[in-house]
Amino acid sequence: MADIVTIAVDANGADLGPAEVAAGAAIAAQQGVRVLLFGPAAQIGEVPDGVTVVDAPVSIAKAADPARAARSTRDASIVRAAQAVANGEADALVSGGSTGAALAAGLFNVKRGRGIHRPALAIPIPIPGHPVTLLDVGANAEVRPEHLVQFAFMGAVLSSTVLGVERPRVGLLSNGTEATRGTDTVLAAHAQLSERAAGSGALAFVGNVEGGDITSGELDVVVTDGFTGNVALKLMEGVSKVLLGAVRDAATSNARSKVGGLLLKPALGGLRDELDPEGPGGAYLLGLRKLGVVPHGRFTRYGFSQAILLAARGVSADLVGTTHAALDAAGALKRSPAGEKDGAAPLSGEASSVSAS
Repeated sequence: MADIVTIAVDANGADLGPAEVAAGAAIAAQQGVRVLLFGPAAQIGEVPDGVTVVDAPVSIAKAADPARAARSTRDASIVRAAQAVANGEADALVSGGSTGAALAAGLFNVKRGRGIHRPALAIPIPIPGHPVTLLDVGANAEVRPEHLVQFAFMGAVLSSTVLGVERPRVGLLSNGTEATRGTDTVLAAHAQLSERAAGSGALAFVGNVEGGDITSGELDVVVTDGFTGNVALKLMEGVSKVLLGAVRDAATSNARSKVGGLLLKPALGGLRDELDPEGPGGAYLLGLRKLGVVPHGRFTRYGFSQAILLAARGVSADLVGTTHAALDAAGALKRSPAGEKDGAAPLSGEASSVSAS
């Protein structure tokens, strides 16, 4: 990376503890990323050059009301990390704790991007040979049509700038491919997307798609609300884990299978690595004035290192600025009423996440 990027990382809330997050930060630092690590210094210990520990032992990762906790607990690690991003001390935010806490801290401190209705969580699903970006996967349980329109452009810009997809093919998740299928929200979003995407170089809207299309390899981005997206994500993760386990069991069920399993081991190992949810690094938190990445709380140091590197790549590609420009060109930005301070506070329900972690 030509310019050194600084990432603020919340070390609290991860299943394997702050030291595991710190180990991931060390890996990322070896690749030229500077890390500000917010967490309990006593548990983190020594860190290498490129990683600076900010002692912040207070955690709100388990708070029942993330929005209230983020407002009232100013010394919490995730809040201090978000403040570092807001103040320009860091370029992006990474949190492996509660998705709701990260979303709330981001909204209250980094704030929504100008003209953005709602932030969204977007994750590249590791489909072999053709990753597909799914959003929203947990930031908004309920949405309006204009939210889905913005999500489509957010996902398309992510797909193009970070994954290198030229004019991504975007589908709207529904219960049928016909334009007349779906909820009232989906029907209205379909009409608006058809209009906004016409002539846009940012994306190619293919219309409604079904759940099976997420893994077909024929799409680059799939758009839905956070409740549906989170359920779909967890279902795919569960099915993938069960299938890989079944293949492993079948390959070791008897002597003949074990011989065949040994022959297949290199290929199956490669497939396992390709399907590994830690590889993509977690979900992008899009729609704030600076970038955020939310890795899964159960990740190992490898997953956290990938999350930090993912954030750094997004900063280097100016994902936030490019997304704003694409939305502006499509006329999809929110126009604030006179006197309203855009981005100053979250909309109703924004900080009540359908936790993706």
